[in-house]
Amino acid sequence: MPELPDIAAYITALEARILAQPLEGIRLNSAFLLRTADPPLASVEGRTVRAMRRIGKRIAIDMDGDVWLVLHLMIAGRLHWKPSHVKLSGRNALAAFDFPSGSLLLTEAGSKRRASLHVLRGEVGLQSIDPGGIEVFETDLDGFRAALTVENRTLKRALTDPRIVSGIGNAYSDEILHAAQLSPIAQTHKLKPEEWERLFVATCATLKMWMERLRAEAEKKFPEKVTAFRPEMAVHGRFGMPCPRCGEAVQRIRYADNETDYCARCQTGGKVLADRGLSRLLGADWPRTLEELEALKRR
Repeated sequence: MPELPDIAAYITALEARILAQPLEGIRLNSAFLLRTADPPLASVEGRTVRAMRRIGKRIAIDMDGDVWLVLHLMIAGRLHWKPSHVKLSGRNALAAFDFPSGSLLLTEAGSKRRASLHVLRGEVGLQSIDPGGIEVFETDLDGFRAALTVENRTLKRALTDPRIVSGIGNAYSDEILHAAQLSPIAQTHKLKPEEWERLFVATCATLKMWMERLRAEAEKKFPEKVTAFRPEMAVHGRFGMPCPRCGEAVQRIRYADNETDYCARCQTGGKVLADRGLSRLLGADWPRTLEELEALKRR
């Protein structure tokens, strides 16, 4: 799922292409994409784009008349900039937004249709879809800590809950926790003051670094291939590869369609965290440390 740095890159690319441009038309290839009925979608056609904003992991386009188009790409939705009035071909093409300078094409891979389009009125409408998580760059250490300790949760779950923190998902939470040298399963109510400071600094620094990098790329060309797996990342998507800090192999916890990647040496004091599937299979033989894991590999 595109996260805060990816959404920021999309907005940078779109601002250069559609700000102050009239929306000539909207073509839908999937009726399920549109999740609102009032205002009607047709009422937006002919309006001019005034501004753009990020709402959590959503892209909000401000049209004149105080009407907003809000896109949520979910897991597999992606945006593409194409020549004007590009043909909506293929089952993955969900919608096209036509402007004088080109067409914004929304696609979604896979069979599940999770991406959404909302047409909303004013700030009240925007607030209705805002999950409410804090904006990292609009708070301080105390505000950050207060938000994450309303309930006792693991750091991974707290960072990726949009009701707690805005814009962070599976990929960048892994990178943040690696930078902070903290376990993804550490409990928020048990963190020490110095660990909170490390976490807050790592969150701001990691997001800022990736936002600057991806925005710079978006200024050169439209981000056609947004992905959660980038070779420059420290641990996310790098299971079995060396940690850039200590050289130890990156470990992972797999669950459902997601995984958490981490360095046991840097983040968990050498402890290998239980993988839900494999730990059930291996039972008492599950390796608890890196040394036990290496011994298991040699059997």
